[in-house]
Amino acid sequence: MADLFSKSFPEEIHLDMDDASVILYPNFITLKDSEIYFQKLLKETPWQQDDIKVFGKTYAQPRLTALYADNDKPYSYSNLTMYPLKFTSILKTIKENVEEIAKVKFTTCLLNLYRDGNDSNGWHADDERELGRNPIIASVSLGTDRIFKFRKKDDKKETVKIVLKAGSLLIMKDETQHHWQHQIPKTKRQIGARINLTFRIVH
Repeated sequence: MADLFSKSFPEEIHLDMDDASVILYPNFITLKDSEIYFQKLLKETPWQQDDIKVFGKTYAQPRLTALYADNDKPYSYSNLTMYPLKFTSILKTIKENVEEIAKVKFTTCLLNLYRDGNDSNGWHADDERELGRNPIIASVSLGTDRIFKFRKKDDKKETVKIVLKAGSLLIMKDETQHHWQHQIPKTKRQIGARINLTFRIVH
């Protein structure tokens, strides 16, 4: 299945962001082949919807998730602890190709399913303790395009907005999570589903 991935990366876009290192590979997987992955993951993943606590209140998480890893280490965020399943062959294939670009070995993958424009991910940084200092996060997008926003922690007026298209790979590393938050905002547009795979190293 490795032939589904682009063999060359003519576009390597470094986002112009202070105190951050963010790189976008728009053509990590071809559009045709990213649809194959999208359909398989949509059907075969045991999606779940958990409750999360935000400012003391409990809400149903506005998206579906699943966690996979090559170990049994849990991952916690928003007062929610997830326990991983073992990597499937399809996720292993994607992981290995991501690792070739990122030059690191990832232990864990958090999958998010945004069913439509009402599903979202609020402002946050991937700075949980188990990710260690200066974590590297690699996000693969499949399905419908979605807007992805950054904002500076110490100056919320400083923002960056990009569109994550199907087949793209976004890598955030170095001090990015210390200085920036990110989100997938809701949209009133009638749009289809999106899956993103966020690879990380859980210590």
